[in-house]
Amino acid sequence: MDYKDTLLMPKTKFKMRGGLINKEPKMQEDWREMNLYEKKLKMNEGNTPYILHDGPPYANGALHMGHALNKIIKDIIIRNKQMQGYYSPYVPGWDTHGLPIEQALANKGVDRKSMTIEEFRNKCIEFADSQIDAQREGFKRMGIDGEWDNPYLTYKPEFEASQIRVLKDMVEKGLIYKGKKPIHWSPASESSLAEAELEYKDKRSPSIYVSFEVSDGKGVLETGVNLVIWTTTPWTIPSNMAIAVHPDLNYVQFNHEGREYVVVDDLLDHLCEEAGFDKEKVTRTKEFKGSELEYAEAKHPLYDRTSLVVLGDYVTTDAGTGLVHTAPGHGDDDFIVGQKYGLQVLSPLDDKGVFTDEAGKYSGMFYDDANKVITEDLDAAGALLKLNFYTHSFPHDWRTKTPVIFRATPQWFASINGVRDDILQAVEDTKFQVEWNKKRMYNMIKNRGDWVISRQRVWGVPLPFFYAENGEEIVDADVIEHVAELFEAHGSNVWFEREAADLLPEGYTHPGSPNGKFTKETDIMDVWFDSGSTHRGVLHYRDYLTYPADLYFEGSDQYRGWFNSSIITSVATKGHSPYKELLSHGFVMDGQGKKMSKSLGNVILPEKVMKQMGADIIRLWVMSSDFEEDVRISDDILKQVSEVYRKIRNTFRFMLGNVDDFDPKTDAVAYEDLFEIDQFMHQRFNEMINLIRDAYERYDYVTVYQSLQNFINVDLSNFYLDYGKDILYIEQMDAPIRRSMQTVLYKILTDLNKLLAPILVHTAEEIYQHTPHTEKESVHLEYLPEKAEVDTALVQKWQYFLKVRDDVYRALEVARNDKVIGKSLEAKVYVTEPKEMKFEDLHGNLEQLFIVSQVEVVETLADGTEYETVTVKVEHAEGERCERCWNYSTAERITSGEDDICPRCRSVVDAQ
Repeated sequence: MDYKDTLLMPKTKFKMRGGLINKEPKMQEDWREMNLYEKKLKMNEGNTPYILHDGPPYANGALHMGHALNKIIKDIIIRNKQMQGYYSPYVPGWDTHGLPIEQALANKGVDRKSMTIEEFRNKCIEFADSQIDAQREGFKRMGIDGEWDNPYLTYKPEFEASQIRVLKDMVEKGLIYKGKKPIHWSPASESSLAEAELEYKDKRSPSIYVSFEVSDGKGVLETGVNLVIWTTTPWTIPSNMAIAVHPDLNYVQFNHEGREYVVVDDLLDHLCEEAGFDKEKVTRTKEFKGSELEYAEAKHPLYDRTSLVVLGDYVTTDAGTGLVHTAPGHGDDDFIVGQKYGLQVLSPLDDKGVFTDEAGKYSGMFYDDANKVITEDLDAAGALLKLNFYTHSFPHDWRTKTPVIFRATPQWFASINGVRDDILQAVEDTKFQVEWNKKRMYNMIKNRGDWVISRQRVWGVPLPFFYAENGEEIVDADVIEHVAELFEAHGSNVWFEREAADLLPEGYTHPGSPNGKFTKETDIMDVWFDSGSTHRGVLHYRDYLTYPADLYFEGSDQYRGWFNSSIITSVATKGHSPYKELLSHGFVMDGQGKKMSKSLGNVILPEKVMKQMGADIIRLWVMSSDFEEDVRISDDILKQVSEVYRKIRNTFRFMLGNVDDFDPKTDAVAYEDLFEIDQFMHQRFNEMINLIRDAYERYDYVTVYQSLQNFINVDLSNFYLDYGKDILYIEQMDAPIRRSMQTVLYKILTDLNKLLAPILVHTAEEIYQHTPHTEKESVHLEYLPEKAEVDTALVQKWQYFLKVRDDVYRALEVARNDKVIGKSLEAKVYVTEPKEMKFEDLHGNLEQLFIVSQVEVVETLADGTEYETVTVKVEHAEGERCERCWNYSTAERITSGEDDICPRCRSVVDAQ
């Protein structure tokens, strides 16, 4: 007889191979047809809300692995909250304004100058929409759920109107002003830049030491003494108005070859080395504090004007000479000290970085080209002491990758000083998972200057300001509200379609415009003001969301970007942060930790991975990544993740196959009636539930990943499921020992699948659809298993037994290598009582627990091998092998014709 037909072998239609690339799109279509997202919200309607506010990716370019990391983590967080019972909608959004789209259109051959501003802006909208559509489909393919048909877009009229109202609130609080200050300026983009739009790269710059001859030493210095400055920007020398010294530092006047110079004492030797002065010929002639030099005057080496000596606490002895070249039109510290001393703010450059007529002979030169000419002129004037070149980190325009300059131009500013203390308090009140990130954010706000909110472009939200005939700025909250209403009704293109008078409230008058004529601002708002206003345009605008949001989560670069602009506008207008908690992730690097680039050939695109492996593999990779640091991805890493996925899938397949004949309503065994080994696994799994639930709350998916692997490989595959085959396959279908084990297996199968559902969204759904006796349409309509108390004494007892089992397995492996046995069921094991327990306390069959045919417990074992917990000897099993269960026994056979099986199997077969 073929006894295979009498075994209860696993039965399931759940495939061993994932086939994700074909299954996932079909599953996503099924979810859309059943309105799964809406049903998830409906099941938690009225419950406590949890809102993760989506930071908008830019609407340009293909999705990369950074996008995938960001959006998948958000999806995991929201799905986890939904399965906890929170009302947690997800509104995705896109940042749609700004220079990259203008550049992309130019690269596509769109001639900006051949069309009106309105026509060009409409082209920008069309391009942004095409990019949004492509990115949206990519995100949906990753299994990310949300309001994809109703995202927020920063070019939409309702959003632009809300952004204008944020500005209006800041105007009412006196936080918006126009001023001429040096700002980061990109000649390539012809626009001002925010801090968040800078990236730092190495640049080779000239390094010059220049002498300024004293014309009025105020009784401290004699006429003709040379004040020595150092600079790496010779092109700013034409804008020099002063020389700054530190009031408390010690300065020295010295003679070298008949000329007198002044330098800070600590850098005298350094200057001699740099300028090539013979130290033997250097003679100190006078010493004084920097404060004594205040208001001294020196001749500008290139122009007929004087440079004033001023005091500045920012002067250091880290480099240079301790006398700082000061051009108020080209530096923050320079500007501030210039305001104190009433210095002219000279910045003789146009938008393209070309010198204007104010620069005299340098007019028409590009600033960088002028470096050489200016240096030569300084040398000809006898003022150049030394020219070197050196490479240093320098700010670049992150879009054009070109160096930026500091340039004073009239700009609109948002005052940070007016709300700095309130913002710092809001940072203190915000929850951070990593304390260092709080310090990082705090220091950025603490040291931040006023925010330049104007940009010299056309694709963005216009600044709603007007000018009277006499040039007076009209910054009026009522006028701004009127503009907001126009934008809400017509979109911001109306600003360019209408004349200034037609944009003002009907009948508007102003004393500066006696003839009723007005002009309008031509600058647009910084795009960081766009995204920084989303708390108003999204959280306030949509009444089913909450403000402040529970969580903002983006890349670590957003501490100086979106996190920063959002908290400024929120605190400035509402008095508190827009987020209760802040979380960030690192960047995605290749397998060696290098930045991905096409030139290196190390770019991995999510689209390609999904076509080759499936979205769940990317999601599992995200789960395996310590995302708060920079994370790595490569083909080899994805292969490793795929192996982990295969193990997870096959373990679930085994469990599915062995509960096919189990109905939890009729067959489940009460906990107190479970066999003790099953009680142990029940408790061990409770530990897993608690651990995973806690890790989810900490966003600690690495712990989930590692604990899951450990549980599947060690607790299930290597122990419980291996042990259980003899019971699940051999026993009668409704045998108490089998139903006891199936009760626990069904719990692990269903609850572990729920715990994995926020991450492996497609695989969990497939498992759920193959699980017998489920009640919901989808696993994503289930709730997570609740945390439970754990019987730690029971767990500890059995975990000690597992150590004993490991020792027995070591002995079996030795016997296998010595050809004493083949499979473990061919073994008879002699074993001593464990040192810290008794076998009878396990209330289990030792043969089944060790997966051997015979076990004999002895007091001593002189010829055995001593291990950590027990002494073991292995012999070949006695008796004959049962052809059904493959166990060896010496029991009398119960035969039927030619059949010869053990009594246990005979009773099962006869019952069948």
